[in-house]
Amino acid sequence: MDKNVIISVKGTQSSNDQVENILELVTEGKYYKKDKAYFVTYDESEVTGMSGTTTTLKVLDGIVTLIRVGSVNSQFVFQQGQKHVSYYDTEFGAFTVGVTANEVDVRIDDSGGEIKIGYHLEIDNNETGENDFCMSIREARQSNDKLNRKHKGTGSVYS
Repeated sequence: MDKNVIISVKGTQSSNDQVENILELVTEGKYYKKDKAYFVTYDESEVTGMSGTTTTLKVLDGIVTLIRVGSVNSQFVFQQGQKHVSYYDTEFGAFTVGVTANEVDVRIDDSGGEIKIGYHLEIDNNETGENDFCMSIREARQSNDKLNRKHKGTGSVYS
């Protein structure tokens, strides 16, 4: 299984002083399965501030690992109720990041699906707030699909 997909991500960052930042991204990517693990991969853009970085999510047994390689290098492990510490390496320097997942909801299969993660973030052992993201994965339509669609109820073909 190796599919071209449309990936929709909505992320929310809430700092300790209650400031909330919301980021929404829709992009193309790849979705595949290797052994029992599912993988989603896409290229970051200027919108996320990580242009030149490829992001991959690996999903296995309810554990989601987010791997970034490029202008930003990191690996976050989201395992419900567990804290994982890793390095976050940028062009401006590196620091440690602690991630404690309080929600890991994975509903994917061979055709795509949804991943919801809620987590607490620490940077260099300093609490920064609560974060969450929801990722939707759906198969990209082929360009010739639009020629075969009909408007419901009329039989009229549209593109």
